[in-house]
Amino acid sequence: MFRGVNQLNLDAKGRLAFPSRHRDRLLSHCSGEVVATIDYRDRCLVFYPLPEWEEIERKLIALPDLQPSAKRLKRLLIGHAQELQVDGNGRALVPPPLREYAGLEKRVVLIGQGNKFELWDESLWEQRRADWLQEAAAADAELPGELESLAL
Repeated sequence: MFRGVNQLNLDAKGRLAFPSRHRDRLLSHCSGEVVATIDYRDRCLVFYPLPEWEEIERKLIALPDLQPSAKRLKRLLIGHAQELQVDGNGRALVPPPLREYAGLEKRVVLIGQGNKFELWDESLWEQRRADWLQEAAAADAELPGELESLAL
């Protein structure tokens, strides 16, 4: 499981250095093979260990091409997917088209999301996080039914 928020820097070549606590898990779980793609709802990237991505990709491929929303989703997620290799130093090169999509320059935020990571531009992350916290604090904010029994 990948957890936590990490403020990081991309190096001059656009490489992301995974924090050591995640690096070891990535190397042991999937030999450092990850897939990065876009999040079509937010301007961030999503990194999956290869076995996790392969399961998602199978489900996406099974969607009907004649359904416009399914075809659009496949084009965006599979079309932008890039296989990356985490090197022995825990770094992976984030391809320029993906960096451009998410507006990534130097300061980034890596967020563990259980079976995957999200990678955000730091300033956009701070803005969106503030928005979400404000929405959550609103008097009319309600939890989905599935979460009502969750004790935090």
